[in-house]
Order: sequence, then structure tokens, then C-alpha cells
Amino acid sequence: MDSDTARFGKLFSSVVPISSRIDPTTCSLFLRPWWHPLDLRWKDNEMRKGFTRKPKADEPATPGKNYITPSGLQRLQDEHRFLLTRERPAVTEVVAWAASNGDRSENADYQYGKRRLRQIDGRIRFLRKRIEAAEVVDPETPRTGQAATRAFFGATVRYANAVGVERVVSIVGTDEVDLDRNHISWVSPLGRALLKSAAGDSVVLQAPGGTEYLDVLEVCYKRIPVEPFREPPGSESASKGRSRQPIRG
Repeated sequence: MDSDTARFGKLFSSVVPISSRIDPTTCSLFLRPWWHPLDLRWKDNEMRKGFTRKPKADEPATPGKNYITPSGLQRLQDEHRFLLTRERPAVTEVVAWAASNGDRSENADYQYGKRRLRQIDGRIRFLRKRIEAAEVVDPETPRTGQAATRAFFGATVRYANAVGVERVVSIVGTDEVDLDRNHISWVSPLGRALLKSAAGDSVVLQAPGGTEYLDVLEVCYKRIPVEPFREPPGSESASKGRSRQPIRG
């Protein structure tokens, strides 16, 4: 038994130095078949997240339902339709025209057109996902009980700060934020502070600039006008039909 143990110990001691001298690069080649596919899936998942989401400071930390008003959804649908049926075909036509002008590697029209197509396709994918996740909430829907007196999504709230300055805001979706119209996101710091509040309540706003105390004066539900989608004046579809001259790089 002792001789067998000695032989086993000798064999083990002869194996350990060999493995310790294996080059890390060579070792990684042996290990690659086990971890490489998972690594590729992880990278692919990270890339997909980059395409499907447009990070904003007030978006939910985790993907979920996209609460939105009817007017806000209409604007997303109008932009999606414009890009898919008008702008993309127009840019595709420009790319085909530019490709016929010569060397593509030094063709500014071609290079710009291809880059623009990638931007349009990314925006189309983003809009499609936002539309599919849309949960429409109409502020004008009749409400009863606390749903009519407390601030939830779609509410218009009048409040005053500590020095008595009043402001009126409407709580909307992340795709409808318009500070010029006082439309705030329901997941913004102010939106979170006002949610579930009623007239007469005092709420605490934890803002980046510090803590503020707000007095809720009025909560109501009414139509929230959202800026409709308009075709950008510099879009390719707007200039379609005009004679083109090659861009000189």
C-alpha cells in the first residue's frame, strides 16, 4: 500500500509542474469550446439592447409596458409610417443613384446614404418596439372614486413650491415628454413625487438639485394635447424629384 501511495504521489507531482507551465494563450484555446458560445450570446444580447432602446434619464430601469396617451401613440405610428413608406424608399433610391456614379469607396453620396439607411432602420426598430409595448391610457376616460381625485398617469396637476410659485404639469409617457408644454414623464423625479397625490397633500421631491416640498393644489383629468409628428423639412422624401448633383468629398 505504501509503495502504491508513493508511486501515486510521484505521478501527481510530475503532472502538476507540467500543467503549471502551460502557456495561458494555449490554455484559453482549450477552454474556448466551452465558454465561447455563451460569450457570443452575451455580446449579441448587449448589441440587441443597444438597438432596441434609446436611453433617457427618466425611462424605467426595466423594460415593461409603455404607458402612453392616444395622441402620443398616434405620433409614434405616424413617424413609423413616414420612415417605412416614404423616407426609407427615398434614401434607398439615392443610394442606388449614387452607386451608379462610380467608385463607391470615394463616393460621398453613397457613404452618406448607407449611413442614413442604418439610422433609419434603427429608428424603425425602436418605434416598432415602443408601439408594440404601448399601453394606451386616455386622460378623458370617465373616472370615479380615488381614480378621479388622485394623480395617476394622464393627470394634470397644479402645485406650489415652498415659496408659493405655482406650476401646472401633465403626467405623460416617456415618449411624450415636452417641457415647453409642461408634459413630464410618469417616471421622472417630479412625476414619481406627484403620483397618487390629491389636492391638499404635501409631497417631497427628491431632485438632483436637492429636496423640495410641494403642495398639491388641484388634480384633474382632461385632454393632453401632444405635438403631432411633422415631416422634417430636410428629409430625403421632401427633396425627392429634384435634380441631384454628386456631393464632392
